[in-house]
Amino acid sequence: MGEMMNEGQSLANDIDLSQFYQIFFEEAGENLDQMEQMLLALDVDKADDEELNAIFRCAHSIKGGAATFGFADVAELTHQMESLLDKLRRHELHPTAAMVDVLLESSDALRLQLAHHQGRGNDTPATGDLVARIYALANGEEAVAPAAVPAPVVAAPVVEAPATAPARVINKPVVKASRELEIHIGPLDNVAQADGVAELFRDIPGLGTIESLPCDQANKRVYRATTTSSDADLMDLFTFHVSKEEIRIVDCAAPAETAPVLAATTPADGQDFGFFDGAPGVPAAPNAAATQATITAPDGTDKPAAPKADARAAAPAAMESSTLRVSVSKVDQLINLVGELVITQAMLAQKSRELDDGANQPLLAGLADLDRNTRDLQEAVMSIRMIPMSVVFNRFPRMLRDLATKLGKKVELVTHGEATELDKGLVEKITDPLTHLIRNSCDHGIEMPEDRRAKGKPEHGTITLSATHEGGSILIEVRDDGKGLNREKLLSKAREKGIDAPDSMTDAEVWGLIFAPGFSTADQVTDVSGRGVGMDVVKKNIAALNGTVEIDSAEGYGMRVSVRLPLTLAIMDGMSVRVSDEVYILPLSSVIESFQIKPTDINTLAQGAQVVKVRDEYMPVIELERVFQVPRFEHSGASPIMVVVEADGQRVALMVDELLGQQQVVIKNLESNYRRVPNVSGATILGDGKVALILDTSSLVRRSRH
Repeated sequence: MGEMMNEGQSLANDIDLSQFYQIFFEEAGENLDQMEQMLLALDVDKADDEELNAIFRCAHSIKGGAATFGFADVAELTHQMESLLDKLRRHELHPTAAMVDVLLESSDALRLQLAHHQGRGNDTPATGDLVARIYALANGEEAVAPAAVPAPVVAAPVVEAPATAPARVINKPVVKASRELEIHIGPLDNVAQADGVAELFRDIPGLGTIESLPCDQANKRVYRATTTSSDADLMDLFTFHVSKEEIRIVDCAAPAETAPVLAATTPADGQDFGFFDGAPGVPAAPNAAATQATITAPDGTDKPAAPKADARAAAPAAMESSTLRVSVSKVDQLINLVGELVITQAMLAQKSRELDDGANQPLLAGLADLDRNTRDLQEAVMSIRMIPMSVVFNRFPRMLRDLATKLGKKVELVTHGEATELDKGLVEKITDPLTHLIRNSCDHGIEMPEDRRAKGKPEHGTITLSATHEGGSILIEVRDDGKGLNREKLLSKAREKGIDAPDSMTDAEVWGLIFAPGFSTADQVTDVSGRGVGMDVVKKNIAALNGTVEIDSAEGYGMRVSVRLPLTLAIMDGMSVRVSDEVYILPLSSVIESFQIKPTDINTLAQGAQVVKVRDEYMPVIELERVFQVPRFEHSGASPIMVVVEADGQRVALMVDELLGQQQVVIKNLESNYRRVPNVSGATILGDGKVALILDTSSLVRRSRH
């Protein structure tokens, strides 16, 4: 083991570990997310051992990686968290709400520390008081009042302050007094490795002081240290620089003969960093047994660790064989290439129609196979970018918990459809709108507990977040069982803002008033809401994603906000239609039906509006020829065709000359390449190389209303 550690240390001197930083940051973020979810779901009265072990493993993994890459501040904070969690999983302490709170605050601080190391934060957070509170709780004492410790705490510009303050704070609640130790390290092939041990005392706040002592052997180092940490804690830190077999800790105040026993028992107490050996998060009973065996039989210390290490090595191996981390840029490049392949396939398919079927049967059969394989490839590649909505949903329990506590409300978040998948690009852009909708439900919708009791409702309000697939789109709903929207209050507020709001407006139109810029129903401005910036931005952001948002409410019962989005913004199935010599693409998910009519079937109403009767229902007619001012060089005697499309819950009939067929189209952003065009959501390249506009059916439906 010692030879392996020395070899690994010497190799580390030649390897640039920074190339692995990004992997560590990603894995640390995933562990923090998982730990936060489990802490929020933890029942402090009936804590499950497996839950506590899982939380411990998350902290342990972060600590191991941080220490390996030299992020001492992250390693120190997670080490303190791990100490508390270890006592919880060993049933030496009982979980409390205060422990959950301090661990969640630590999670916030770790995120800031990681952001600082990634270059995304200006200051590193001061964690001295936070460490002191964790230490106090781990020792069964009352934690320092967190009033003076906002979470997360941002450090002052002076970097040296955290290095000294934690030492004074930690020493107050600690039962153990400071100890003087002699630390013997060696023999070492590269004696410079021992310098890392001395640097730990300078890098980690509150660890203590260290000085070098003379040594008559060139391949050894001897230090005198003053610290409050246990031998086990020190061994945890030292083994990242030197093999534990080459470390001997001698307590200057203890009898000389006990020193070797202390050094021998430290590796098996279950609290070491466990990056190279030992298993993080093993059940409490085996750990306790291993510790007892070590004390009674020191020569058997390494034997119990062997099967744990084997089991631990097998699990990551299985995980690595089934998952692969790929840069998003590579996935985007692959999708772009597939998009070009789809365009090329469409060109070949169009040219193949001009060939003689009999003479070119093998070629046509090959093109048919190419069409099928291209579609399968496109679906497979697009699925790579599809990620479950749980990635978004998991961010909200913590946010809602903190907000409800701040507002003095009792709120429960219920989620449905976490496995529903959406394109990664859309997931990233929908997070902020959903965050505002949930904050809005908690602040404006859910009543105070006493008000809910007075209305005969349970004290705990419920906010439900759901996601489902509907055709070629995804429907996301945010519902609450709060007080709902007040029609009269909305109309009054709108008139105060100078918005034309007659009493004849429908409920749906009244609810839509909250999307007006600067509109807010809050009676006073707080740091949560009331400024009137939010719902209008939500609607703009969703519209930018070719999505729609609708509101339904019942006063006294709650409100529902429905957001409908396309599954992807890259490739879609479309219906090609011709108007004169122009070709337009309709999203196939919006097309309901098509039928041929006679010109006499169209009725003209006041102000030139046209309608057509479809199965006893009159439907607005939109002539694409007029909307896009398409020039017509020759008149066709053929009867026009109506294509019924649906958007925002309403249907309209689009008048076209011909249906060209269904095909996959690659969506190109027209706004970034040209400019924004009304009633158009994008463009695509057809099989003949021409550009066709993709119509925005939602915009066309809204046009019919006016």
